[in-house]
Amino acid sequence: MPPALAAWAAAAAGVGLPGTWTAALATGLLVLLPATPAAARPDSAPNLHRTEPLPPAPAPAYVDSSRLYDSGTQAKPAPGTPAPPDDISSLSWLVADADSGDVLAAHDAHRKLPPASTLKTLFAVTAMPHLPERSRHTVTQADLSGIGEGSSLVGVEEGQAYRVSDLWRGVFLSSGNDAVHVLAAMNGGWDSTVAQMQRRARQLGARDTHVVSCDGYDMPGQVSSAFDLAVFGRTGLQNPQFASYASTSDAQFPGEKGATFGIQNTNRLLSGAHGVQTYPGMIGVKNGYTTKAGNTLVAAARHGNRTILATLMNPQSGEPQAVYEEARRLLDWGFTADGHATPVGSLAPAPQVQAAGSDSGSSGRAEAAGAAKTAHHAVAKASNAGSTGALFPVILLGAGALTGAALFFGLRAVRRRGSSD
Repeated sequence: MPPALAAWAAAAAGVGLPGTWTAALATGLLVLLPATPAAARPDSAPNLHRTEPLPPAPAPAYVDSSRLYDSGTQAKPAPGTPAPPDDISSLSWLVADADSGDVLAAHDAHRKLPPASTLKTLFAVTAMPHLPERSRHTVTQADLSGIGEGSSLVGVEEGQAYRVSDLWRGVFLSSGNDAVHVLAAMNGGWDSTVAQMQRRARQLGARDTHVVSCDGYDMPGQVSSAFDLAVFGRTGLQNPQFASYASTSDAQFPGEKGATFGIQNTNRLLSGAHGVQTYPGMIGVKNGYTTKAGNTLVAAARHGNRTILATLMNPQSGEPQAVYEEARRLLDWGFTADGHATPVGSLAPAPQVQAAGSDSGSSGRAEAAGAAKTAHHAVAKASNAGSTGALFPVILLGAGALTGAALFFGLRAVRRRGSSD
């Protein structure tokens, strides 16, 4: 410890300040005193002529997404390239580059509509990191309580043990609400998981979504949007575990007495069921249907080094496979336009979006940390400019003033504590 600092520490101890006050004063002086120059290393020499800190790294490119709040179709195709298809009957849709997050085109992207089982993408994004794949859980009656009438089921049985990986296949392939209920119970309970999903949506910048049920079952007030569903799908595909389940066409699911039975993905662009032609490079993600929501779909396909994501909500054409055929046309256009069309928005959160759970206290702490960093750079700049000799007395005077004030108020605090006990 420098002699001057040792003297100040002794003085603090001599007036009867607690050890924590002495340590705090010593720490403050260490911050204010100029650092001792480090010995030059043999493999490097100090830059004695640098007077400015290194410039900050360039800020990442940000695409203004405000146009996506406008009604109607938003697109900026390049000259000589086709416009988005004009025969899409879905009330809301969006096409994006899943890697960059650039939105290539959209129609009423922030229109709030019931999401049906596509909301399971948010459930998976939220709960999957907390549930190890190889964990096993024996299903109880309570786990399966509250499943909505007419729900899609994979066939989870009370009293049987399942691996988490089996349950996730039940969610992604069969859209099993029974598997969702069991996983939610393992994740802290239904209500807790709903709250977690809501927070996760806000963290991702998905502000149209209001979660009421983990499985997407129609409930009053539960809504999402084509934009938010694209955010959830893109986020999920960045997790290899999520992507693996979403792209699985068929699998075996545990049955009674060690037997298994086959299940098939209900995304017909992946499975080819009901006469729908599979889409080349299809990697998921999730489809849904309820009477209130109509058909909904989050679809993603990869060609070469590009992944295109399309979301559609509630086609109005009346065709039996409209959601899949309209998704096919949007994906085809996306692969043609990607790299040529000017983005009309981004799936990345806007810079001003704060993580859920932040408050004024954490904001204040961040501002204080920024002020401390600014002060540190100011001292470093003066030192690098050769001003250490002139700066040292000023720092010592400031340290003396601060320490004297701290001693004065510290003694007053000690006396107050003694009189109030």
